[in-house]
Amino acid sequence: MNTLVTVLAAAAPVASGWTAHVLWLRRRLNVARRDPLTGLRTREAFTRRATALLRDPRAIVVLADVDRFKQINDTFGHAAGDALLKATADRLAHHVGRSGVAGRLGGDEFAAVLIDDHGAAADMLAVLHGVLARPVDGQNLAVHTTVSLGWTRAADFPGDDLSGLLRRADEAMYAAKQAHAGSHRAGLGRLFATVAGRRAGRTGARTDAPVVGVAA
Repeated sequence: MNTLVTVLAAAAPVASGWTAHVLWLRRRLNVARRDPLTGLRTREAFTRRATALLRDPRAIVVLADVDRFKQINDTFGHAAGDALLKATADRLAHHVGRSGVAGRLGGDEFAAVLIDDHGAAADMLAVLHGVLARPVDGQNLAVHTTVSLGWTRAADFPGDDLSGLLRRADEAMYAAKQAHAGSHRAGLGRLFATVAGRRAGRTGARTDAPVVGVAA
């Protein structure tokens, strides 16, 4: 009995140290999955969570792009631009809530998957568009802009994975930006050229990309 107690006592510090190490690793992994500026999930972490959410037929995929971001940076400086990105991320994450996920894909481009419980995605995104257009707290009132939103309902394209749905949302977002419409749903209006899920002019797209077609 005494031998067992001795062994357990000797092992306790080792077990405690290993537990602390595992917790440290988990914290480091969580930090690595978060964008350092906005605190949103990085592309990889967003993809993992978003893919799981797409199993829900109520899932809505949203792509958001900050309008006139370069102009804000050039006029008011990078600190003001960073504040705008942080405010956009905070508001997007709050609107998406715990049931969805938001991520920063890079630069001034954000994505989200949210669950539309009441079949009112268009109304939800109209509210979100207004929220994202508010001036940034603590900044010059001129440091604000709109955010163009493109979205698609996953159930409308059951054969698409997350990449395909983001492509459709990207198309819709570009249509919204071109028309100054605030938000646009995929499948409405002309589709623009894409290659591998990117519009012409986006990173990874060819300049000779064909037009996808015209939606009904």
